[in-house]
Amino acid sequence: MPEEIQDKLIQDEIKQAYMDYAMSVIVSRAIPDVRDGLKPVHRRILYTMWNMGLKHDKPFVKSARIVGDCFKYHPHGDAAIYDSLVRMVQNFSLRYPLVHGHGNFGGSGGEFSAAQMRYTEAKLNKLSEELLNDIDRDTVDFIPNFDGSLKEPTVLPSRLPNLLINGTSGIAVGMATNIPPHNIREVCDAIIFAIDHPEYNSLDLMKFIKGPDFPTGGIILGESGVKSSYETGRGKLTVRAKAEVEDGKIIITEIPYMVNKSLLIENIAQLVHDKRIEGISDIRDESDRKGMRIVIELKKNFDGELILNQLYKLSSLQTTFGVIMLSLVNSEPKVLNLKDMVKEFIVHRKTVVIRRTKFELDKAEKRAHILLGLKIALANIDPVVQLIKRSESVDVARIGLVERFELTEVQANAILEMRLQRLTSLETRKIQEEYEHLIRLIEELKNILADIGKIFGIIKSELSEIKNEYGDERKTVISNQIEEVVTNEDLINEEDIVVTITTAGYAKQTSLELYRSQGRGGTGIRATTTKEEDVVQELFITSNLSQLLFFTNKGRVHWLKAYEIPEASRYAKGGALVNLLHLDKEEKVSAVLPIKEFDDKHSLIFVTKKGVLKKSLLSEYSNPRKGGINAINLNGNDEVVQVRLTPGYLNFIIGTKNGQAVKFNEEDVRVMGRNATGVRGIKLRNDEVIGMEVALEDGDLLTVTENGYGKRTAMSEYRLIKRGGSGVKNINVTEKNGKVIGIKTVKDYDEIMCVTDKGKIIRTEVNNISKVGRNTQGVILIRLKESDKVASVSRVVKNSN
Repeated sequence: MPEEIQDKLIQDEIKQAYMDYAMSVIVSRAIPDVRDGLKPVHRRILYTMWNMGLKHDKPFVKSARIVGDCFKYHPHGDAAIYDSLVRMVQNFSLRYPLVHGHGNFGGSGGEFSAAQMRYTEAKLNKLSEELLNDIDRDTVDFIPNFDGSLKEPTVLPSRLPNLLINGTSGIAVGMATNIPPHNIREVCDAIIFAIDHPEYNSLDLMKFIKGPDFPTGGIILGESGVKSSYETGRGKLTVRAKAEVEDGKIIITEIPYMVNKSLLIENIAQLVHDKRIEGISDIRDESDRKGMRIVIELKKNFDGELILNQLYKLSSLQTTFGVIMLSLVNSEPKVLNLKDMVKEFIVHRKTVVIRRTKFELDKAEKRAHILLGLKIALANIDPVVQLIKRSESVDVARIGLVERFELTEVQANAILEMRLQRLTSLETRKIQEEYEHLIRLIEELKNILADIGKIFGIIKSELSEIKNEYGDERKTVISNQIEEVVTNEDLINEEDIVVTITTAGYAKQTSLELYRSQGRGGTGIRATTTKEEDVVQELFITSNLSQLLFFTNKGRVHWLKAYEIPEASRYAKGGALVNLLHLDKEEKVSAVLPIKEFDDKHSLIFVTKKGVLKKSLLSEYSNPRKGGINAINLNGNDEVVQVRLTPGYLNFIIGTKNGQAVKFNEEDVRVMGRNATGVRGIKLRNDEVIGMEVALEDGDLLTVTENGYGKRTAMSEYRLIKRGGSGVKNINVTEKNGKVIGIKTVKDYDEIMCVTDKGKIIRTEVNNISKVGRNTQGVILIRLKESDKVASVSRVVKNSN
């Protein structure tokens, strides 16, 4: 009969086929199962070796034999199987190797690869047997292999929390996983704590698991990346080599995880050849069986610490480990945080212990049932013997035993198969003792199944045994130092750069040459690529050696050299400020000022939400400190609204939430010390300051309210008064237009952008906004839906030519 042909759109067929392929790669190749931490190929290799009897106390077997037997389960080529086997042997790839290898399985330096499988030998490590124990006790499900001739486990019983202690990495279709390894003692302690404290969270587990523990050691810089990884399942860890400067040499004894030693040495040599690093005369690899040792000889009169810092910055002596804790949960890929991973392992172990206990109970009950029949037979031995002797066949004897002594068929068979030697008094006593033991065991197993606390107790006991038997000291150091590398400014060629900062808190530096490439009549070039709701808030040209001052709403100031701002192309948004500065929770940047020189000719003027003004000499902020310092003393819950750099003779205007404004000359504000509180800038009555702008006489003051209204008024309409007064009415605040959320000094060619609480955005040119008097309500800038409010207003910095 001919096959039925169906019409189908080719795009639908391609889409379905690709999805099938993607899911096959995700589930069957690249992503580990959260329960045993293994990908299918690793699980099949271990199961093959278990079936071959290659336990830790047995002789080694050629790797080629293992690979050949594994083909029964994993038909993807001998190279795929052998490469995976090799990795499970290497103590520089796995924190706790699962396979014990004999022969050449490759070097950590990458100078040589593993020998061919016909030369190497392997067997299971004792540790890996903890993954496989109880697999023959109905603890896990089995499925047919690829051709249906054999059965293979879907997961291993895994008494060992393998996913956490060994980690994994893999690239699937549209997703990747990269889980770092951890110390087995810390992981076991954390899981035991989690069992005892069901309300635990990831931070609770961090009291035990300090951070990843790489097999190659090294130093993890800062705890922020570790915390982010454990709380969200994603994060970035900065990993640095362990190195010391001594006697004109740099001695490297540990390198970051997965860094190739040979390529690292080549990379350093190339940096010296290209003269990107000066002061190095020789590089030697003195590594041996005792451990790693790379010696870098330094030239005379060169600072070893400086060169080491340059190596951290320019070579793979310092790398970033991107954490993506993706694994399969019920055959679905999910990114899990630390709490979720521990929870899934506990659930798996609970299932295994319950299934194992039921298996043992069923086995004990069946054996007790047989022993009970034997006891009945022994108690009636003469009638039993006579009945069997008189029976014409085994079937007749079986029926006779069942009917006369009320036995089951299973018990009758056991009696018929019983040897005569079991009739001795010694054997009879053994049967009785075994039966009594089984009755006690059955009771115990039933009690376990009836009490979840006992099941968890078994899990904790097994974890304690694993911790005590396999636990070791941590190799990787968690440093509290910040990830940034100190760089000698003398080695940096000074140049002008363009610094761009967006309202969403992203910053970047770009070479000024990119903005000078157009001639007269050009149309301008894009300064940055941002999300729709994000706009460029600050764009200024400064030296790459300039100091940038970042002032926060909490009254603190942070320093950052301009060259420390991430370099990026014109189209990139840059790096997040929260990753560059040490900001507390709910702390945000209120102002950024580039400073070329800290002199006494310029001052900083602050305004706070409660109307306080403070003016301090710029030189008061010339001594950078890691973590920042207090820039102004705030009272109560007051916050910094704006900070401006001033030569000392400018006019400023302050705007309030209720529509008042004070225009004053800064000479009215005397200079104070850095820790001073300040003086009154505006008298407030149930009001608060929302902004301070330079009062340009040829500009306008734009005022925007929460209900989407706005207006601009000529700056000349605001008379100059003394600071500290109530000011004049800037806008008529009513129930219709709502409270003021921002003021900006603008000119006709400017653009502004308003963003609402619900994410609605309007970007408009200033000349589209009516210019009206002070005592007006303004016009509609943005029409809002019910319950929505304008959250902020920004002046959009024009693209630079």
